Amino acid sequence: MRCAKRIATLALVAAGCLGADPVPAQQQEPKVAPTEEPKEAPSEEPKDAPSPWVLLPTFANNPKLGTSVGALAAYMRKFDAESQLSMFGASAQYTSTDSATLALFARTSFDRDHHRLSMGAIGGLIKNDYDDFLGTGQPLNSEDHIRAIFVRYLYRVQGDWFIGAQALSTNYQIVGQTALDDDVLAFLGLTGFKSGGAGLVVQHDSRDRQDAPTKGWLLNLNNVAYRQSAEFDVYRLDYRHFWSHGDGNVFALRQSNQWTQDAPPAAYAPVLLRGYTTGEYLGKSMSSIEVEERYRLAERWGATLFAGVACLYGANRSGCSGSDVFPSVGAGVQYLLKPAEGIVANLEYAVGKDGNRALLFKMGYTW
Repeated sequence: MRCAKRIATLALVAAGCLGADPVPAQQQEPKVAPTEEPKEAPSEEPKDAPSPWVLLPTFANNPKLGTSVGALAAYMRKFDAESQLSMFGASAQYTSTDSATLALFARTSFDRDHHRLSMGAIGGLIKNDYDDFLGTGQPLNSEDHIRAIFVRYLYRVQGDWFIGAQALSTNYQIVGQTALDDDVLAFLGLTGFKSGGAGLVVQHDSRDRQDAPTKGWLLNLNNVAYRQSAEFDVYRLDYRHFWSHGDGNVFALRQSNQWTQDAPPAAYAPVLLRGYTTGEYLGKSMSSIEVEERYRLAERWGATLFAGVACLYGANRSGCSGSDVFPSVGAGVQYLLKPAEGIVANLEYAVGKDGNRALLFKMGYTW
């Protein structure tokens, strides 16, 4: 799901002047010239606080899911000066393939950023049209029915280090749109899964802010042990580093990994690079690396250039070579909606291999 925002307006109102006190018309004692009080200079009222609300349309287009339009609405606030920005919102999306999704989310930071709590829920119907599903050479039209909820809590133990836990429950079903599609799904063992799980999280976060970092680094190691219906394990390791240079420019690096153990094929690791449809290419394990230059064009305008490569390995994958390697390149332009918080409206275009490409308009940087 993709996200987005509205630009908060600022109003400025001028104040009036203060006059001298009136002088009595008659007095018994000799009149004394009144002492005129010093006049104060006209004062300017403080600017109105920016609106905590954001509302932005979202847009995406790729060959697999067609064209999608939607909207994102969110409420933002900081619970104290040392905490990160908290956000509560909802997003909805509808595509030209009659797919529809609805998501609710909350991301909080409070008590001087000693506690971070995130949660969300998503539901929808996603219709896919694949020319070459999972590299089998088979075309496939499928419907993915998905419902999921998740929660994650982190506690700052020392310095920039956090520990915590997470839990989620998902009901994910894949069905073919034709009898032939059902045969392909059965052959591949893709039927979706229904399960719930929990796991631990260890995180280091020295970024100056979460939504548009200019310096610092993030390391997140977490796992989910699914133990309802389908029993399997997922492990993730995500590293991001940000360097500020020049006049407001930022160079960013990300290295991401996902490993699965005893997972059904529908729960394998996906390619998460821009330009690819999530879920079309799956492997028992995935590793990727990305670089991105965020260039400041003007006070509120910026541009990005990015490139990355991912590989799938394990199970029937041969490893990081040939058909299991997925490159991605692209560029984007951003408008700064909320300067203090670093929230941007982001338009990006990315290209992958084998005709994969995507045009996205959303809220925030991808990572």
